[in-house]
Amino acid sequence: MQKPENVVKVENVRPKGLGVRHLQTALLSTGMIISFCMRVNMSMAIVDMTDPRKEGSYDWSPWIKTIILSSFFWGYVLLQIPSGELAKRFGGKILILVSVSVNSIASALLPKAPSIGGWQLVCAIRMLQGLTQAFTYPCTHHLISQWIPIEEKGVLGTFIYSGSQVGIGLQLMVSGFIATAWGWQAIFYVNATLAAIWAVAYIFLGSASPETSKIISEQEVLYIQRSLGRVGEQEKLPTPWLKIMTSLPFWAIIIAHCGQNWGFFTLMSEMPTYLSKVLGFNLQSNGVLSSLPYIVMTLLSFICGFISDLLIRTQRMSRVNTRRLFNTIGFWGPALALIGLSYATPENVVLPIFMLTMSVGINAGHFTGYLLAHIDLAPNFSANLMSITNFLANIISIIAPLVCGIVVKNESDPAEWRKVFFIAAGVYFFTNLFFIRYITADKQPWNEPRPKRPVNAIC
Repeated sequence: MQKPENVVKVENVRPKGLGVRHLQTALLSTGMIISFCMRVNMSMAIVDMTDPRKEGSYDWSPWIKTIILSSFFWGYVLLQIPSGELAKRFGGKILILVSVSVNSIASALLPKAPSIGGWQLVCAIRMLQGLTQAFTYPCTHHLISQWIPIEEKGVLGTFIYSGSQVGIGLQLMVSGFIATAWGWQAIFYVNATLAAIWAVAYIFLGSASPETSKIISEQEVLYIQRSLGRVGEQEKLPTPWLKIMTSLPFWAIIIAHCGQNWGFFTLMSEMPTYLSKVLGFNLQSNGVLSSLPYIVMTLLSFICGFISDLLIRTQRMSRVNTRRLFNTIGFWGPALALIGLSYATPENVVLPIFMLTMSVGINAGHFTGYLLAHIDLAPNFSANLMSITNFLANIISIIAPLVCGIVVKNESDPAEWRKVFFIAAGVYFFTNLFFIRYITADKQPWNEPRPKRPVNAIC
């Protein structure tokens, strides 16, 4: 038998300074910010659109307003699972460009929609935005897999995905000032303009991969290729759908993801109305206060990520217990804060601000909880796992605001809002309890392809 030739290991040298991969990171992060601005803008605008003191306001019942707020997610869930396959087939650049461009056009059309087709047309446009934003996470995930070296994935990946929280916080912060200065219509026009500018920039500067970029250096391409082990064509493994759906640890992730979306989107969709109707904040202070928790959440996400990596790297805590710890912080912390928030009164301004900030900000623990558990269970199929959990969890994103609309008949009654917050706190508590009971960090047997049988040899 011949001995294999000695293989010389080539050191993968990182190019000095900023490269095109950092430009792609900035573009994707900015695209995430703009996408989430357009996702949440209706939550602020609808407060001003339905203010009876304003000329030309719309007399929409709380039920109609919750339908409008949830309509985005009707479209969003429809393409969740197909969007992953579409991203792999057509590449991330084209679809994310389509997503932002269509959302830009839709945002520009929204101010005239109520007068042309009533709240029904508003729902239709929001549903279109949801349909195209279904591409956001799968495309971003695909582009990260193409562009970001393993050595830099933690920092650059977190920077990209933190754009979601920055977008929410930024939109909530500036919407009140924009509406006060130029009217609620300007909220949508500003979003549409920024999205159009981003789309034009991405056409010329964005790229589906380092190999197709016209502005990247050969040294940087080689660095990325070596880091990602992109040698030859990657083996395509058949997805074990039945084994995935019958895996109890995977169901722990599904339940946790659904619980996260119930609490998070209840707050994101309904908090501006609660601050305005119950606590009496005006639109400008409403926006600033609504944005504060998401800014805190962005900062805490980096801190949680650093501490989580440190605990695992120094072996002070096992990976599964680290996931349990941070998911518990991210779920039970907000549950307690929501109970406190439900008893806040307009006379004590500090308490509701603190409780609101805590209920959203400390939720950052889930980034290093169930979200990373997808990769723990099956790194080969983490994208498939995410598409399934995101699909099911975003059905919850539709249901949660509708439940709020059923419970809250009088938007000025704190007792009715207290029921909404107690329901959200209960969902946070019990879904995390299921997660910590059944989650594991062990790689599942179905992650690896079944080895081929060796050809019978002659003894």
